[in-house]
Amino acid sequence: MGKVTYQTPDGPQQVNVSLKRQFVIKNGQIQTMFDTTETIGDQMLLEVLGEKSDTQMKTIVTTIQREQNQIIRDTKADLLFVQGAAGSGKTSAVLQRVAYLLYRYRGNLTSSQVIMFSPNQLFSDYISNVLPELGEQNMVQFTYYQYVTRRLPHIDVQNLFSQFEQQLTPVQKKIARVKGSLDFFNAAKTYATSLERSGLRFRDIRFRGEVFFSRKRIREIFYSYNENYHMGNRLNATKERLIKMLNRKIESETKAQWVQEAVQNLSDETIRSMQQDGPKEFKNSDDEYRFFARQLVMKGFDEIQQDIVRNRFINIRGQYVSFLREVPAIYDLAAEGISEDEWQAEVDHFIDVFKQRQLPMADATPYLHLYDLITGRHGEREMRYVFVDEIQDYTPYQLAYLKDSFPRAKFTLLGDLNQAIFTKDDSRTLINETSKLFDPEKTRVVQLTQSYRSTKQVTDFTKAILTSGQKIVAFNRQGPLPKLVVRPDEAGLMTALEAQLKVNNEAKQTTAVIAKTLEDAEAIYEQMKAAGIKVTLIKSENQRLAAGVIVVPSFLAKGLEFDAVVLWQVNAANYHEEDERELLYTVASRAMHQLTMLASPDVTPLLDKVPADLYERGG
Repeated sequence: MGKVTYQTPDGPQQVNVSLKRQFVIKNGQIQTMFDTTETIGDQMLLEVLGEKSDTQMKTIVTTIQREQNQIIRDTKADLLFVQGAAGSGKTSAVLQRVAYLLYRYRGNLTSSQVIMFSPNQLFSDYISNVLPELGEQNMVQFTYYQYVTRRLPHIDVQNLFSQFEQQLTPVQKKIARVKGSLDFFNAAKTYATSLERSGLRFRDIRFRGEVFFSRKRIREIFYSYNENYHMGNRLNATKERLIKMLNRKIESETKAQWVQEAVQNLSDETIRSMQQDGPKEFKNSDDEYRFFARQLVMKGFDEIQQDIVRNRFINIRGQYVSFLREVPAIYDLAAEGISEDEWQAEVDHFIDVFKQRQLPMADATPYLHLYDLITGRHGEREMRYVFVDEIQDYTPYQLAYLKDSFPRAKFTLLGDLNQAIFTKDDSRTLINETSKLFDPEKTRVVQLTQSYRSTKQVTDFTKAILTSGQKIVAFNRQGPLPKLVVRPDEAGLMTALEAQLKVNNEAKQTTAVIAKTLEDAEAIYEQMKAAGIKVTLIKSENQRLAAGVIVVPSFLAKGLEFDAVVLWQVNAANYHEEDERELLYTVASRAMHQLTMLASPDVTPLLDKVPADLYERGG
């Protein structure tokens, strides 16, 4: 209350606020009214949060809290780091932030200069209506996988499903951790700098099946420039030289046998088409031949010119393998508990996979980064704001690469370090590693500990799954205790599932049955269909959420919320490793009103330390 200043496109405006009054209006009728002094009243917030979920995220303009407002209106930080508990409204607040920035800088900022990285396409679709409802166009949206694969069109990059399902050996886990580190990012830069002196690998430029510019000749040109030429300048100078050499070869190529035959075989229609931009008549047959021969050669040389312009004479695949072979000389592998033999054996395995045009996700970013370092690519400089959701599933290398890819942008990173699905135990070091990329004076960290999504009973239960869950504060919205049902076999679980779905349907709740793996999800989906249950299986991130009952694997549930959640087979076989604790927390915290856990023949030991009064054993 009192004097308040707020920013508009016309500059700061000062007003005197004497009262905050909030209304709930439905179908043109005022339902309720509250006078509040600071933020939205608990009573109104309870009403909004108690509503049913939908297949699309709703706007939160009616329920913004003070701590979310800090995120929305920050304009000074180069890095805004939002650590938020599950259901704390971090994604909603950030979408509101995008709308605020587009409003605040209208005329100087467009939605095409704002990019958001979502955890999967399913989630991108889920949030796609929020900005249009706030009166703004949607920003550019990618998943990190989409961003990487669009630049690798002929390579099969490991997808979300494969990442989640893969079983790595202890050594492979260590190596993946190295490849995701900031030190490995710096090792790639060190290696690329060394290529200014020697070691860059080239491939022949071929024309009509013959070598036109040999790799040996290209190498000689590339290394003929003095040491003042760095990678990007050296490469550009090499390309200019090759194009000049190409242009000088046009005249001599017109005398080649293939050109003579092509000129003789030109159809009348082709001749008329080629003559449109040329002379209508020729002095003699030699002039006529020279004109058409030159046109044919120049058209044929277009392919060579494209090879030069697009850097196809660089053997980036061979170069990346060379980099991996060199790593033991420029990276302290012993400090990570990896021997040189173990590293080289894994390089051999990588080569076998890469020969089949498959690229593990752990290698995709270093591969692209090395290419950018060699070619002097400067990133997308027009992008002004970058938003990365669920950063706990990114590696420090990936975040450093995004920082390089958008050199002029301000970053907003948001996530919950308790919800790491792909990086697991590495997520804890993420804040420290990422902070090295930005000026500490222009970095701001905002903690959101209040969880609004779930009832108090669901939040208290899910935070008890974690070893560090004490920082999460439940909002005081009451509901039933989470329920755990254990049966000796799956047949008994199916009976319990059918009974729970009947209860949920009568309450008009959307229900997500979340299985750990895609294989498990497909199996329970078939059982439910056979039992006559109307159900939708979500098995790809390219699908859209459907109303009613859905079955979804755990790795696609990220960021979503449902009225009721049924966790399928929360047993020791599925959830037994300590690093699966965060996964269990993530899937359980998708529930807004009702959480049911089904297990046979036993229960995961990860629930052993959860107090018995936080859930009930179902009959």
